[in-house]
Amino acid sequence: MADEHFDTAAATWDLAPGKAEEARRLADAITTRLALTGRERLLEYGAGTGLVSQALGPHIGTATLADSSEGMRRVAADKVVRGLLPAGTRVWDLDLESGSTPDERFDLVVASLVLHHVHDVPRVLSGIRALLEPGGHVAIADLDTEDGSFHAHLRDFDGHPGFDRHQLAQWLVQSGFEDVSVEDFSTIDKDGTPFPVFLAIARG
Repeated sequence: MADEHFDTAAATWDLAPGKAEEARRLADAITTRLALTGRERLLEYGAGTGLVSQALGPHIGTATLADSSEGMRRVAADKVVRGLLPAGTRVWDLDLESGSTPDERFDLVVASLVLHHVHDVPRVLSGIRALLEPGGHVAIADLDTEDGSFHAHLRDFDGHPGFDRHQLAQWLVQSGFEDVSVEDFSTIDKDGTPFPVFLAIARG
């Protein structure tokens, strides 16, 4: 799906019902499952306005937000200036599907409801693996397989209708990850229809 949709939505993204709470729930789930030291270098991939980094702020060392949408990056950069994101947070224009992998390393990479927008998921997972320090972790929250109605309101959506958990776990292993776990995380209610969301965590 074109970045124009996210550019347009960026200004009011944080005001959408449930988005901030979902980010806090994801941050809580990550800190419950991983023994963070408070020194972690976090990369939030497909970060949007950085809601997950905002929630993880007290538990990490530094944050880098990566998104291909200029509008989202602009809002995120403004939040850094206003002190809503960890001090020193960087905002990157990064697309691991079409661009090169930066020569940097992170201890934790988080991707929340991002991968279903990606065409070549294995390529992006391999890029994430390359960005992780040995022993670092990736945390992925995304939709279980659905009938396509989650994005029915977006005529130009050309991503995935969620994922089969076993397939995603296989892709993670093939990309070099170990200790892969996939579990129930939450449910997004959309127009009265529940859409289950899983949480996958793996070690690089």
